[in-house]
Amino acid sequence: MHSLARRALNLSAIPRDLDSVTFRDTASEHPERVDLAPEVPEAVWRSVEALYRTGVHPGIQLSLRYRGEQVLHRAIGHSRGNGPHDPRSMPRVPMTTETPVCFFSASKAVTALLMHMLAEQGLVNLMDPVSYYCPEFASSGKRTITVHQILSHRGGIPAIPRETPIDVLWDKDEIWRLLCNARPVEVDGAKVAYHAITGGFVLQRVLEKVTGDSIDAYLDKYLRGPMGMKWFTYGIGAEHLPDLASNYATGPTPRFPVSWIVNRALGGDIGTVERVTNDPRFQEAVIPAGNLCGTAEEMSRFFQMMLNGGTWNGQRICSELTIRRAIQQFGSLQVDRTMMLPMRFSAGMMLGGNPVGLWGPQSRYAFGHVGLINKFCWADPARDISVSLLNTGFPIVGHHLPALGKFVYTVCKQFPLLPEHRRRLVAA
Repeated sequence: MHSLARRALNLSAIPRDLDSVTFRDTASEHPERVDLAPEVPEAVWRSVEALYRTGVHPGIQLSLRYRGEQVLHRAIGHSRGNGPHDPRSMPRVPMTTETPVCFFSASKAVTALLMHMLAEQGLVNLMDPVSYYCPEFASSGKRTITVHQILSHRGGIPAIPRETPIDVLWDKDEIWRLLCNARPVEVDGAKVAYHAITGGFVLQRVLEKVTGDSIDAYLDKYLRGPMGMKWFTYGIGAEHLPDLASNYATGPTPRFPVSWIVNRALGGDIGTVERVTNDPRFQEAVIPAGNLCGTAEEMSRFFQMMLNGGTWNGQRICSELTIRRAIQQFGSLQVDRTMMLPMRFSAGMMLGGNPVGLWGPQSRYAFGHVGLINKFCWADPARDISVSLLNTGFPIVGHHLPALGKFVYTVCKQFPLLPEHRRRLVAA
């Protein structure tokens, strides 16, 4: 792409030879173990290369598991140094499969499962009001809002109050005070309105109240440690900040009404989001709805554990019933009043749909979560796949959307419905 057009569209530079910026972890790719023809994962990877060529993502990671085996584990581009406004003198750091990336809102899937695990342990009843565990939350008319409503984006507090200083995000006591004082837009749970940041802080407070420990310690004890994760932490330690991939606001600057939706959902314009998410204070904080950090392989591993019914490498992480409750649809398909899109939610997951849904065609049984619009992490029991596509750009509306949609479509095409699910579809 011509340099003038690239600057106008706010894109990173793309080399002609993609192999020169591609990292393949061939030692952990095993399509032969599941009798998968080599051309199947290669077709999916070509769709990732097409997305990379759009220039909106300086770096991309992909991990894809089929029937429990990882068949794709690759990265392309740079973790830093090739952003639209990075100086030419800045070193370009290659993106590898080991580079930690912020999951942003895909963090919600993990935080939600922790809450369901609390319920399994008998420490929380998700149908209880939040105020049962944290009485101070009852103020300003929030006495009846339940933990389940928060998980399913029906809690009535979708955003932090306007004009809140951004520093509040890493001051958990101050943001809790603001949320306790906030007046809900509704309390009956009838309407869906995506809680981009707020819900995570509420869930954190409940978890820490009933366990007497921090949410990151609970994550480490019951999930991260038992599953052998290297990263997979809320935020990242100061000593590892140089390892963390940078975030870039790429693509055309959003205009009204898209800019209004972005501000409504994220609490700031896209430039502010870039600045904040690259701030070490954000990167080191604990923000349960938005700053879990790890690799594509680790998130794919997490969703594979859910596909396995709560087990990983023969170890029980949670019960199968807990998984079923976490992915059970709650309420009907509705237009989300924050994102202004039709959505299906469980208590913590974004769900697919038939004839087409967020996770592709005939994805009725799929569940997962998107991170800052572009990171796609999901599992589909009807195809026996777990997928994690991470990237470092966050374009909103732009020329990359067909390529992103084509990636999801290609995954579904290359991994068709299992016979028993095809029969169900025909019967329906």
